[in-house]
Amino acid sequence: MKLTTSIRMLRGIALALAAGTTLLAGCATGPNANPADPIEPFNREVFRINEDLDKGVLKPVAQTYVDVVPSPARTAVSNFFSNAGDVYSAVNNLLQLKGTAALEDTMRVAINTVLGLGGLIDIASDAGLPKHKEDFGQTLGVWGVPSGPYVVWPLLGPSTARDTVGFLVDWQMDPLTYWHDSAITYSLAALRVVDVRANLLGASNVFEQAAVDKYTFLRDAYLQRRRYLIYDGNLPEDQDNTKSPDTGDATVSPYHRFTPNWPVFRR
Repeated sequence: MKLTTSIRMLRGIALALAAGTTLLAGCATGPNANPADPIEPFNREVFRINEDLDKGVLKPVAQTYVDVVPSPARTAVSNFFSNAGDVYSAVNNLLQLKGTAALEDTMRVAINTVLGLGGLIDIASDAGLPKHKEDFGQTLGVWGVPSGPYVVWPLLGPSTARDTVGFLVDWQMDPLTYWHDSAITYSLAALRVVDVRANLLGASNVFEQAAVDKYTFLRDAYLQRRRYLIYDGNLPEDQDNTKSPDTGDATVSPYHRFTPNWPVFRR
C-alpha cells in the first residue's frame, strides 16, 4: 500500500514537472527550431561550458588516470560502481514489472558483493547472468510520463525534464550515497566521474572527428537512445519508428541497439 502510494506520488510530481516545462515548447521560434528543445540557446551555452570543462579538466584527468592506474585496477573500479548500479536497476525493473530482470539484478548484486570482493570482480557476468541498465527516467517513461523539454545541465550533460526527475530519484537509491562520512561520499562521486570519463575516451575522440554540429548530434543521439531504452528496443508497430512520440523528429539509428534481455512483460 505504501509502495503504491509512493509510486503514485512520484508519478504525479514527474507529470507536473514535465507538463509545466513542456509549455516552454511554445517558445521555440525560427524555421529550424526543434520543439523538443525550446531553450536551445541556454542549452548550447551550457554545452559550451561543459565542453570547456571537459577539455580543461575532466579529459586530462581521465587520461592521466588511464596512463597511471593499471588496467586490472581500473576494471575493478568500474565493476564496483557497476555493482552499485545493479541495485537501483533491480528496483526500477521491479517498478516496471520486469520480474525476471529484477531477480537477475538482485542475484548479480548478491553474487558480486559476497563472492566478488564487494563488487570488485564481476563474477555474475562470468556465470552468465545478464546485466540490465534501468533507471527511474526509463521507469517514468514506461508509466506514461512525457519526456518534456530537452535540457543540458552543468557537469551532468544532456537530459530531459523527465530524466532530471529520474536522476534525482536514482541518486537517492544509490547505495554509495549512504555513507555517514561525507568525505567518502564525495570521493566516491569524484572517482565515479573519472571512471566514466576514462571509459569514454575512445568514443569522445570519434565524436570530435565525426560531428559537424556536436550539440545537435549529441541531442538527437540522446533522445533517440532514451526512447529506444524505454521500449527495450521493441518500438511499437503502430507508430512511425522514425519519429519519437516525445520529440516528433527523433530517428532511431539501427546502430544504437541498447536492448535489455529477459523482460517478463514486453510493452
